[in-house]
Amino acid sequence: MPRKKVEWKIKNELLRLGERTLLCGVIPVTPERGGPGIYEDPDRAFVRAMELVDAGADFIEVGAECLRPGWQKVEEAEELRRLVPVLKRLKGRLPVPLCVETYKPAVAEKALEHGATIIRDPSGLTLEQDLAKVVMQHDAGFILQHMRGTPQTWSKLGAWKDPASLVTAELTAALNRAGRMGVERNRMVIDPGFGMGKRKESNTELLVALDEFHKLRLPVMVSPSGQQFDAEIPVEPCDATAIAAATMAVLRGAHIVRVLDVAPVRPAVLVADQALRG
Repeated sequence: MPRKKVEWKIKNELLRLGERTLLCGVIPVTPERGGPGIYEDPDRAFVRAMELVDAGADFIEVGAECLRPGWQKVEEAEELRRLVPVLKRLKGRLPVPLCVETYKPAVAEKALEHGATIIRDPSGLTLEQDLAKVVMQHDAGFILQHMRGTPQTWSKLGAWKDPASLVTAELTAALNRAGRMGVERNRMVIDPGFGMGKRKESNTELLVALDEFHKLRLPVMVSPSGQQFDAEIPVEPCDATAIAAATMAVLRGAHIVRVLDVAPVRPAVLVADQALRG
C-alpha cells in the first residue's frame, strides 16, 4: 500500500514527507524516583541528543512534564526550571530541528524563544487551547496528539468501540480549533496517542486502522515506546514491542515514528520503507 505524500511546514521550511519515515528521538527532562532525572543535567541532555542524531534521529524532542496515570500537574515555573537550562545548552548546536512537548502557552513561548521550532501538545488542545496562538505567532510546527480524558480518569475509562473513528473525530475537532486560532493546516501533524487513556486493545485497533487517518491529509506520527499492545500472550512494553509496532505503523502509512531510543528502531523502519517502495 503506497504511503500518502504530505507536506509539513516548520518556520519557513517545507518538508515533503512520505518517501521515507522520519524518526523523532525523545529526551525526558523529568525527575526519576523523587530525585533529579539524568537529563535534567544540560550537558548529559546534549550528549544524549547527539547520540540520537548519530543513530538517525531527524529531530529531537525534549519535555519536562510527563502525562501518565496518577499525574500531578507540574507548575509552569517548575517546568521552565527543568527545561530552560537544557534548551540553552542545545540552542544552535543541533544539526536537526528541536521539538518541545508541552501544553502550556507560556512554556511554549519560552521554548520557541530558546531555539525550538516545533511544539508537541500531548493533550490535543484539550488542556490549554491558547497554545495554538503561540504556535501561530512563531510559525512553528505543531504536533497534536490525541488524549482520551485526563490522566486522573484513565483508570476509570472503559473499552471503546471503533476507536479509530472516535480518535479521528476528536483530532478533527482539535485541528479545527487550531485553525480558528490561525495555525496553518500544513504546519500540523497528528498522533493517535497510543496509551493516552487507551487500553492495549484500543492501541492495537488504532495501529491496524492507522491508514484511516490519511483522510485528514496530514502527516501521521506514532509514539510506540513504553506502550502495550494486544497479543495472544501477555507482552510487556520493551524495545521489541516498540520495534514491532513501529514497523506495522510504517507499513500502515505513518510518516513519523517517535521513540525514546532511535538506534534499535531505525533498521526496522528502513526495511519497512524499502518494502513500501518495492
